[in-house]
Amino acid sequence: MSEEASQNYIICGFCHKPTPEGKQHCQYCWSELGPGKKVSAEEATAIMRNFEIRLKRRQNRRRLINIAAAVALVFVIIFLFIFYNTELIVKPSPTVNSNSMANQWSMFRHDFLHSGTADADAPLPQGTVQWTFATGGAIQSSPAIVNGTVYIGSRDGKIYALNAATGEEQWEYQTGNWVDSSPVVVDNVVYAGSNDGNVYALDAGTGQKIWSYNTHYATVSSVAVAGGMVYFGSDDFRVYGLNARTGKVRWSYKTGGQVRSSPLVANGILYVGSTDGYFYSFNANSGRLRLRFPRAAIDSSPVIVGTNVYFVATDGYLLAMDGKARTWPGEYFVLNIWTQAAIWGFAPNPPSVTGVSLQKHVGLINNSSPAIENDVLFAGTTINLVAINLRNGSKIWSFKTGGQVISSPAVTGNTAFIGSNDGNIYAVDAVSGKKIWAVSTGGEVGSSPSLAGGMLYVGSYDGKVYAIR
Repeated sequence: MSEEASQNYIICGFCHKPTPEGKQHCQYCWSELGPGKKVSAEEATAIMRNFEIRLKRRQNRRRLINIAAAVALVFVIIFLFIFYNTELIVKPSPTVNSNSMANQWSMFRHDFLHSGTADADAPLPQGTVQWTFATGGAIQSSPAIVNGTVYIGSRDGKIYALNAATGEEQWEYQTGNWVDSSPVVVDNVVYAGSNDGNVYALDAGTGQKIWSYNTHYATVSSVAVAGGMVYFGSDDFRVYGLNARTGKVRWSYKTGGQVRSSPLVANGILYVGSTDGYFYSFNANSGRLRLRFPRAAIDSSPVIVGTNVYFVATDGYLLAMDGKARTWPGEYFVLNIWTQAAIWGFAPNPPSVTGVSLQKHVGLINNSSPAIENDVLFAGTTINLVAINLRNGSKIWSFKTGGQVISSPAVTGNTAFIGSNDGNIYAVDAVSGKKIWAVSTGGEVGSSPSLAGGMLYVGSYDGKVYAIR
């Protein structure tokens, strides 16, 4: 028997490996051996062989775990990319629309399309003042008319409900500041914002408060209601989606500027502008950003026809966007580099920004939101009401008023109605651009006219609501 075969070994109490007897420290971990357990050379060899087998198994398990973790991480990254940047997993619901009831003007710009157009079966107003109602402050808010009642806000801080036929007050609700936001009426609830920072939900029949939500900044944006949610913008730079029943926040998104544009909700997508110079679209249910298009400050509200969303910016440009378009990650960063490369002749001209189908300069915009009827867009620009052919972007006519046009037009049949800061409410032939009639008020008219039952309703800075037949 060889000397090595007859050698006894001591098992280390720390690493459990054999070291020849007679050594003071473990030859593997350098721990002090002490008396320990003695084993033969054959047992020591078996112990080491088993240890190596276990070590390889552990290494293989660790390797498999690392591979599985890497695969899982890649899967999560791919899933998140698809989830946040495509609609393969979560799509907007086509049934979510902020619609208006037939023969009613229940929201700002009439309907979920923000068309600004009324049903043409009622007789047209002929310029006769049927009644007026005096509030305690100037009126910028635009009226909503539902089931024979006119709802409107005033800078006396109140929201009013008036009899649409007589102008008699039915109720009033006092907020804490100006009410420039235009009321929206859905399912017997009136929703309106106030410069006190709150959005209010009131019982349409009694004016009793159901709930309020405070953003702590003025809320000038008019509310859109769709799919059980309330949407609006605030001067705190955010767009909000609230539960319509409780007023609890479902989601919010912070832009880079005040959001005074009134949201439009169509086919599950919310569209809105901001003073940060971007036009936005979101998944209405989740608030996930879909598109962020740079233009200029946008105070006015969009209008949609088919899949095209039209909006006007303060730089005077009318733009048409594909309503289903999405901004891809890093798009503007890549386009900026591409543009610089093209300027220096290192690359061809870059492609257009996602979704743009029309860019046309129509004149400086004062906040007037466009209306569309029969492929013609009507909008206020500086002191004019203009009509634009949407097929080619050409101007059809321009009607000049005596003051700035902040009011948004209402259109029915062949007549467009608009207010002006010259104090007049105008009826203009939608085909020729000629004046049909004008009604003078005692102040600037920034309120946008609303049409229902053959009557035109509008507010004035003289503090009065006018009903014109």
